[in-house]
Amino acid sequence: MRFLPRLLISAALGIATFLSWRLLLWSPAANHGGDLAPKVEESFTLKLDTFLHVQHLRKKRLRAFCSQQSKVSTLPRSQEERTRLLSNLRVSTKLDLLYCQVPSTGMDEWQQLLEKLQEKENVTFPVLLPHPRQHGLETQLSEFNLTAIEAMLGAYTKVLFVRDPFQRLISTFMQGMGSSSSFSSFVQDVLDSGQHNASVTWKPLVSLCRPCLVQYDYVVMFGFLRQELGHLLQRAGLLADSLLPEFTDTQVQWTYSWLSEQMFSELSLQQKKQLSHFYRWDLSAFPFSSSFLSDLLTTPESW
Repeated sequence: MRFLPRLLISAALGIATFLSWRLLLWSPAANHGGDLAPKVEESFTLKLDTFLHVQHLRKKRLRAFCSQQSKVSTLPRSQEERTRLLSNLRVSTKLDLLYCQVPSTGMDEWQQLLEKLQEKENVTFPVLLPHPRQHGLETQLSEFNLTAIEAMLGAYTKVLFVRDPFQRLISTFMQGMGSSSSFSSFVQDVLDSGQHNASVTWKPLVSLCRPCLVQYDYVVMFGFLRQELGHLLQRAGLLADSLLPEFTDTQVQWTYSWLSEQMFSELSLQQKKQLSHFYRWDLSAFPFSSSFLSDLLTTPESW
């Protein structure tokens, strides 16, 4: 019986997704090219100059965050310490790409795309690196030596995928990661785990991806994956329009906007404040102004 609440939520999620599609198909915004309907009739087009401007703003905010906080900004000399800091960073030496692997941010479709690109025999790049170029699947950045890592961080296209932390939590709960029978008890387990012992499935992005150490070239938001990745890959020299998978993040975003309100109401005021504190770095570093946790955010102190 403990999974009954999750089953009911899954059913509600399915119904909400269906209704979202109905709204998208019949709303005036969808029929007249409104910004809220980017995928149903492909009426929304993110122009390159807009994409670059948005990227500039996101990275500017990230730089401001890093300048205010005492975060790691240089590679440690110790192999053990580098492994700890860079454990979530993946690289493709064939594609000259580096990205941070975080669950529930659109990783499945992204990795499928990379596999297709790496299978293309004519994908080669002139970037000179002090190590043999590998042509297999991506691997962990921490497996290379310090010289190679520094070269990759300087030469590779570096991509960071971000998503509202509260929606990441909901997604983790919906996927059954954890033994809690209710969302409230699941959140309490997350809070009890603390920052340092947190699972990678809900750990803050700043702790997982080290954006003050890695100068990411692109910060890609969940909800705009297909539009943003199209420009990103083209600028990286990867003409992948025909290979882009059918990203589902846009319609899922509609559903989670509704679901977030419902599940947020299940939490006590203390849990809401604690969650806001738990994700304070992400809320400060990235543009999650519409997150239910943002209104409770106070100025983050150093830790």
